Amino acid sequence: MKTPKGFRLHIGLFGRRNVGKSSLLNAMTRQQVSIVSDTAGTTTDPVEKPMELLPVGPVLFIDTAGIDDEGALGELRIQKTRQVFERTDIGVLVAEAGQWGVFEQGILKELADRQVPTIVVLNKTDQAPDAAMPDILDKDIAVVKVNALQGHGILELRQAILRAAPDDYINQPAILGDLVPPGQMAVLVVPIDKEAPKGRLILPQVQSIRDLLDHDALCLVVKERELAAALNRLKQPPKLVVTDSQAFLKVAADTPLDVPMTSFSILFARFKGNLVSQVQGTLAIDQLKTGDKVLVAESCAHHPIGEDIGRVKIPRWLTQYVGGKLQFDHVQGHDFPDNLSDYKLVIHCGACTTNRREVLSRVLRCRQAGVSMTNYGLVIAFSLGIFERALGPFPAALEAYKSCQG
Repeated sequence: MKTPKGFRLHIGLFGRRNVGKSSLLNAMTRQQVSIVSDTAGTTTDPVEKPMELLPVGPVLFIDTAGIDDEGALGELRIQKTRQVFERTDIGVLVAEAGQWGVFEQGILKELADRQVPTIVVLNKTDQAPDAAMPDILDKDIAVVKVNALQGHGILELRQAILRAAPDDYINQPAILGDLVPPGQMAVLVVPIDKEAPKGRLILPQVQSIRDLLDHDALCLVVKERELAAALNRLKQPPKLVVTDSQAFLKVAADTPLDVPMTSFSILFARFKGNLVSQVQGTLAIDQLKTGDKVLVAESCAHHPIGEDIGRVKIPRWLTQYVGGKLQFDHVQGHDFPDNLSDYKLVIHCGACTTNRREVLSRVLRCRQAGVSMTNYGLVIAFSLGIFERALGPFPAALEAYKSCQG
């Protein structure tokens, strides 16, 4: 099974049209991933290529359309390119040797404002072998001269990427392995309903099991109806019970009060985003009034059926809590509104299919717009009256909640 995108280091290639971004991607991957042509604007939508870049490991290269594209269609391409900024862990700014101007400087500023490590690649060095380095570059930014079509400088670029890899990617935090000591047990409650994929578990469940194994912990997987019987059979209580958020109430009722309990979604709020910030954002639910607009953002593009969590259950629970009808908008994948000011609350999924950078970008954008952002599991726990208990395994988040209450 391939490494999920959300676990890969995202490397975005940016620059004007026809500077050689696609040729550079082909050279880096040693494959004809992107179409290469002398015609400006050949790359229309972002092109993604996963690969293993040792010793970093799994990465995802993203080739983008030229940031200087023109016309109505060109503007749409630029919007797609700007979405890539949201999830870029390392930015590779490609420019022709001897050519540096307002577009390059704009991209550099965009990446700098997001605190994204950046590498400048001066391509087509055969056309301008004596070209000087742009004197407006920060001396801390790596600059690599390449000839992508001939493969010159590619090794140097690889080394620059390895040096630029963020520490929080190299030393990724645990999903829940830090909450369960080696040799101790976690019980994972996995409902099997209409939305459960046939023949397999959903991604957060699989990743949580792997994380426990990586930390030498024990793992017991049960359905919600079997939880009470499973706990009774254990000689000693587990260190943690984790449930799908939709089964929160039953699991809370069947789990002894002295056993910490939370949900997969809340674990991923910590793993992929900022749990303390999203806990604080959850408290905005108490300020919601009839008619307020709420945005529900999902990372994956699953087809909703039946009692869909984001389209049916959360709206129903929130409506019951608020006591009046709310307006809900939904976005999926990498779509996220430019204007957030109309919303009183943004509710994000666990983001198991996207990377941490994109979630943190959305947290920042919401903060800048003065809009509270929270998470599926946090909203469900809050709406059902078990918020404090669901935060029990996370002292900093629980303290943030209590301080807001005080």
